Parts: sequence; C-alpha cells; structure tokens
Amino acid sequence: MRKPWFVGMLLSGVLLLGACGDPSSGPEQTPPSPAVPGASAATTHQRAPASPDVPAVAPRVLYLGDSLAMEAQNVLGQELRRDLKAKYTSAPYSGTTLCDYLEGTGAKSLVPDADKAAALVRAQHPDYVVMQFWGNAWGYTWCMDGITYNASQQKYFTRYKADLSRLTEQIAAAGGSKRPKIVWVLQGPDPITPDRVRRVNEMYEKQAAASGDMVADGGATVSPTRARYTWAQYLPCTSYEHEHPDYCTQSNRDRTALHLDKDYLHFCLAPTTSTPKPCPVRSPGILRITREITRVIGERVRSR
Repeated sequence: MRKPWFVGMLLSGVLLLGACGDPSSGPEQTPPSPAVPGASAATTHQRAPASPDVPAVAPRVLYLGDSLAMEAQNVLGQELRRDLKAKYTSAPYSGTTLCDYLEGTGAKSLVPDADKAAALVRAQHPDYVVMQFWGNAWGYTWCMDGITYNASQQKYFTRYKADLSRLTEQIAAAGGSKRPKIVWVLQGPDPITPDRVRRVNEMYEKQAAASGDMVADGGATVSPTRARYTWAQYLPCTSYEHEHPDYCTQSNRDRTALHLDKDYLHFCLAPTTSTPKPCPVRSPGILRITREITRVIGERVRSR
C-alpha cells in the first residue's frame, strides 16, 4: 500500500528538515515587509482598517517559536503595530521546540544563549511573550534527548509538560516584578498525529491557567467549522478574504488555500528553503493565525 504523500515526505526528512535549523538568525526589531512578486511594497499585504480603539500605551511584544513562527513573524509584526502600535521583537528558530529556548541547554540547543527566552525577556522587557510551537515530535532537536512521540508517547508528553513548566518559570523569573504575560498559540490540525496536537494544546491551556497566562487559538482559525482537529488544505473564504480576492485563491473564489500540496504543516504558500525566512507571499493561513494573536492581545491591553 502506498503511504500518503505527507508520510513519505516525513519519513524521507524532506518536508521538515528543509525548514529546520537557523543558527544565523536573531532578534528582529523591525521586520521588513514580505514581498509579493510583481507587487509594490504598499500592496504586499492587504489588511483590514486599523482599530479605532488603539490603546493609549503601546504594548511590548516578543515572539518566539519554530518554523511556524519563522514564516509568520513579519505578518504578526505588521498586525500588532497597525492595531496596537506595539513595540515588537521576534526571534524564532526553525526546527526548534520548547527546550531549545530554555537556559542551561548549552550546545545541545538550536537557539544561542543570547536568544533564549529568559535572556530576551531581560533584554527587551516585553509585556507579552508569544510562544508558537507545533511541538517537535520527530527527534530533530538535540535538547529532547532522543525522546520522540512515535517511540514513547508517555515520555514525550511527560517531557513536554516539564519543559512547559520550566520555560514558564524562567520567563517569570527573568521578568521579575514586571513579569510578562505568556501567550501560548494553540496549533492547527495535524493529519499524521491529530491526537498529539490535541494533547499539546491541552497542555498549553492548562499551563496558561495555572500560571495566569493566556492562549490564542490560532489553530481554530485554520480548522473547519465544527471540526477543530480535522486537517484541511482548503477552507471557505472568510468575509475579509472575500473582500480581498488575493486571499480567496481558488478559481470559484469561495475557498482559500492554507497549505501547499506537498507541505501539510506550514502555512506559507511558497516552498520552504534550506535557509529559513519569513514567508514572502500572501498566505491566508498566516494572516488568520496572526490576526487571532493580535485580537487576543488587543482585548487584554484594552481591558487594563
């Protein structure tokens, strides 16, 4: 029996390894706008009008994560600055998981010491730390000590839970009396391990509740209605996407593409490269997720 295309890509290492590892990247204070071939800078991303209720005090936001954050970092910065006038810094590293951002991991980490979560909190003094991790489960990160989901689900979840707690503690300690709020981004459906993603999201929710932090359910925005953990390459266009046809990508103008044909994980509609970088093309899945993150932070900022 032939394996589904995504299983074959996973086993060959082509899909995920192509986006793994980015030792040369670092914090981005003012990310450049992604370019769309043939488009001017002014038309690169069509966005909804800025909210009339801009907060009086601009929040400071730090964005960390894996390849999903790598591809989304510019768009999130644009949304946060437009809606909230946020002061924004991003330092994602493709192929990483939670333990890569822990201090004390040394040479076993894909993230250099200066870009560890706690180090950046001490340097940047953010009000919010947005954390977006798919939950690396395939042994591509040294700091997981060879623990993978397929080999031992219980060990994987036990370790992931422990790293969640440690990372929260390190961020809190680094923030001191001005501890930032952590925003855990819930992930979208995974066609290979749907139950794993569900449980990882539950861990994010429980950790946020226990430590007084927040979640942003970006994954729900890229899931079918009433089928939160059913993977889909295409979804019906939202009202915003109907108003901006560049985001309503199918010929009947009623569906939009979330993933490329050969990449079930990423939301950038341009192929991943050996050098990870922000997504260079309009991608509805990225916009949906980043707008949800912005909405959640905006509600919190305006309520204070």
